[in-house]
Amino acid sequence: MRHKRKVKKLQRDVDHRRALIKNLCRSLLKYGKIETTLVKAKAMRPFIEHLIDLAKKDTVANRRRAFAFLTDRKLVKKLFEVAKEFGDTNGGYTQIIRTNRRVGDNAQMAIIQFTKSAAK
Repeated sequence: MRHKRKVKKLQRDVDHRRALIKNLCRSLLKYGKIETTLVKAKAMRPFIEHLIDLAKKDTVANRRRAFAFLTDRKLVKKLFEVAKEFGDTNGGYTQIIRTNRRVGDNAQMAIIQFTKSAAK
């Protein structure tokens, strides 16, 4: 049984899954919203929300931790700008909207985007 095992494996090994999550987080920061499968969007959500929580307190240490995950200075700068727009909000920075099913394998697709005005 999978009691207390919250990690969705996404049928990938650890390194591939970690790279997938990082790339999804980078794309969300770069474009403001992305379309992916529902399962990938749900697996990615805790990571991007943790990054935004980290970026709400603008310190050198937090910028370095964000850079260690994102590995792009421009995206780190954008992350801290997006985090300022949420102000005192605790959580709920992203929303997942279900869309159609993919033609090839009938996978449920979804759009994940920032809430409020952070989608700029």
